[in-house]
Amino acid sequence: MLVATAAAAALCMTLAPTGRAAAAAPATADARTNAEDASTAAGGTPGPYAFAEDATTVKGTADTTDSVRLEPGRIYKSSVGAAGRAGRLYYRLELDAVSNAYVAATAVPRPGATVSYSDGLKVSLQDGNGRNCSFSGTVHFGATQSPHPITAWASRETSGKQYACQTAGTYYLVVERTGAAGTTSGTTGSAGPAPSSSRAWDLELSHVSEPGLKKASGSTSAPEVWDSASPEALVGAPKHRSGGAGFSRAVPLGQGVWKDDISPGQTRFYKVPVDWGQQFYATADLGSSSGGEGHLGTALVMSLYNPVRGFVDDVGSGYDGSQRSAALDPLPPVAYDNRYALNDHVSGMRFAGSYYLVVHLAAQVADRFGEGPFGLTLRVRVDGAAQAGPAYAGRATPRDVFAVPVGDSAHATDDGAAGNGNGGSGDAGRSGTMKLVAAGGIGTGSLLMLTLGMWTVAARRRAVRTLGPAPQDADTASASLPAAAPAPAPVTPWEHGATRR
Repeated sequence: MLVATAAAAALCMTLAPTGRAAAAAPATADARTNAEDASTAAGGTPGPYAFAEDATTVKGTADTTDSVRLEPGRIYKSSVGAAGRAGRLYYRLELDAVSNAYVAATAVPRPGATVSYSDGLKVSLQDGNGRNCSFSGTVHFGATQSPHPITAWASRETSGKQYACQTAGTYYLVVERTGAAGTTSGTTGSAGPAPSSSRAWDLELSHVSEPGLKKASGSTSAPEVWDSASPEALVGAPKHRSGGAGFSRAVPLGQGVWKDDISPGQTRFYKVPVDWGQQFYATADLGSSSGGEGHLGTALVMSLYNPVRGFVDDVGSGYDGSQRSAALDPLPPVAYDNRYALNDHVSGMRFAGSYYLVVHLAAQVADRFGEGPFGLTLRVRVDGAAQAGPAYAGRATPRDVFAVPVGDSAHATDDGAAGNGNGGSGDAGRSGTMKLVAAGGIGTGSLLMLTLGMWTVAARRRAVRTLGPAPQDADTASASLPAAAPAPAPVTPWEHGATRR
């Protein structure tokens, strides 16, 4: 009876926390995302961005001499000052002669800042003689005039018709604010918000290295023929997904119809696995409002970025309180040779991997239609069979940046495959749960054996007291003891909910 009671108690003690953790995981995924958004809020404004947890803080320099080095595969956090000369920063890269380098900078105005149409960010990659290695990437806040994370990128490529930046050596990432220095943006005054030109923006920097090919492809031009027709819109009951608040927290989506909530001034991040040879389509629907009046020329903006955070395309939609829909133009299938195109719409589709959908709702929506949140529906389609990728001569850094994540599928529609609110995949979540369950199983077995051992010692002591003291010359080590209860049969993993193999 003692053994049975102890075993039952041990089992309850072990399984109860595990059961609660397993049950709470799906329920708290969206709550975690919302909490992260709230933790970065100021004055009631939704948090603008969730920086990567492993980001290294660095300081950009006003000249190249003392610039800090950025390593490939790492994420960095920095800040940039006002527009003009003071808003130009330098960072250093050490590149070889064969790898392609991609750098991206995400600028995040701090809560309370205002922005104008022309405010933006410019990113360049330059050699030791100040020559640009590629076209400078420039991005503006545009017609929304709503402060939100914006991302620009630049590259150094060693293939194609490039004439500069082909040798190994030291290169420089140049990040600068654009806009009229010293001018105001939006309402100012003694009680008004500070103009954007006078406040620093936070930065998240990424550096990705792509290896060269084992054998040159021979092509230096992008494919000219591909299916540019828009497919039929996906229909069906949407499944809920809470988007993340940053690139590192982007929530995986598979093919299907997904719904979320978005508040004025908020930006949501999602990621979709797209393999070589596949085409990506996306539509964003903003739900109708229950009140308010008026019209905003650009209220909702949906942007697409490739696996190195390079801009691909965007689309905007106005809003008058009625439902509105915005769809990205048809994009070419993912192909290595797309990089030779002159426009981002095609050249950005050069890698397999996770493509980022970033949706922003203008802060001004609150002035006319209330604080929300408003319903957001995303229709995601990935067409075509996956094809073999290029034969790289080495590995990318970070290693998995151009790979479709294991466990994700472009055609996944179930809740597990699509992931959760903290940006992890569903498989990862299930794996974590299984580890907890397995640990619980091991803990239960250990506790049972310990209980049996204690019972045996107690029984021995009772036997000694009953029989009286042993003779002085007795071999107490070989004294007769009650037979121990048989050890329980090994507990199979699936008895505690683990996956059967």
